[in-house]
Amino acid sequence: MHRRRVLTATAILLLTALGGCADDAVKAVPFGESDSVACRAVADHWPARVGDLEPRVTAVQSRGVAAWGDPPVVARCGKQPLGPTEDPCIDINGIDWVATTLDDGGTMFTTYGRTPAIEVLVPAAYDSAPLRLPAFTEAASQIEQTLGRCTAATG
Repeated sequence: MHRRRVLTATAILLLTALGGCADDAVKAVPFGESDSVACRAVADHWPARVGDLEPRVTAVQSRGVAAWGDPPVVARCGKQPLGPTEDPCIDINGIDWVATTLDDGGTMFTTYGRTPAIEVLVPAAYDSAPLRLPAFTEAASQIEQTLGRCTAATG
């Protein structure tokens, strides 16, 4: 199951890299819950910038998907919450994030203990991936942490 998650995230990043769309919009597949009430609240608080990365237009009709930079950092709301995992879990500004290394060297960060979850895909081109997560604190805090803390995921 874990392997399938990694391949899915890699495929999403590949879609963004191979797009070839005339308007250069970032392509990413929204989760089924991307347009839920909770994800609309998250989308209202997507960061204006992620570090020094400017926002990008996405090629999907979902406010629950956003992107910044080239190559794009892609954020998607609406993911099913994670269960227990052996992947590293970090607390950034009170938000628990599980870090999963992708096959292509990028990192998938997923909020832990919140439903729906938020996923942030950071390409390998950015060597300071955890330093980009503080930009998502306000968006992630729109979803209450009711399913446990980080230590429960890794303990």
